[in-house]
Amino acid sequence: MGAVTDDEVIRKRLLIDGDGAGDDRRINLLMKSFIKWCNSGSQEEGYSQYQRMLSTLSQCEFSMGKTLLVYDMNLREMENYEKIYKEIECSIAGAHEKIAECKKQILQAKRIRKNRQEYDALAKVIQHHPDRHETLKELESLGKELEHLSHIKESVEDKLELRRKQFHVLLSTIHKLQQTLENDEKLSEVEETQESTMETEPKP
Repeated sequence: MGAVTDDEVIRKRLLIDGDGAGDDRRINLLMKSFIKWCNSGSQEEGYSQYQRMLSTLSQCEFSMGKTLLVYDMNLREMENYEKIYKEIECSIAGAHEKIAECKKQILQAKRIRKNRQEYDALAKVIQHHPDRHETLKELESLGKELEHLSHIKESVEDKLELRRKQFHVLLSTIHKLQQTLENDEKLSEVEETQESTMETEPKP
């Protein structure tokens, strides 16, 4: 039970004299000096107690002034910390914006790289084929050659048609000549038959 009481006393002293400057002890000394001054018998003893009280009050005022200065310093430190905290927050926000911008730039760079790769692939394919000017010249040359071949074909077809007609006339002539020869042979045979008959008949 006594230990708990001692702990409470120590806790109260820490609350009253948190910075360890001994203000509670000075207040106690001031109270004791005030009681002694009230109970002092002689003027010298009263003056001595009075000087002690002034000294203790000076110490208390000095301690209080120091505490106020520390308090003001802590406030300024708090303000400085808040300012630094806001600057850090702004820096973090700026870093997030830069990261987002860098991500956009990375995506754009990836798209550009992909397009460039596709362009290179198409360029390699195109290089294996002639250009448009040469292709048009080649097509024009092939068109002229095709037109020339078409004329040759028409000429050949005309010649074939002419030869077919000539061959038909020739066949007709041959056929007529053959008939004429056959007719001539028949006439010859008839004539020979007649002559032989006349030779065999008796003369009158």
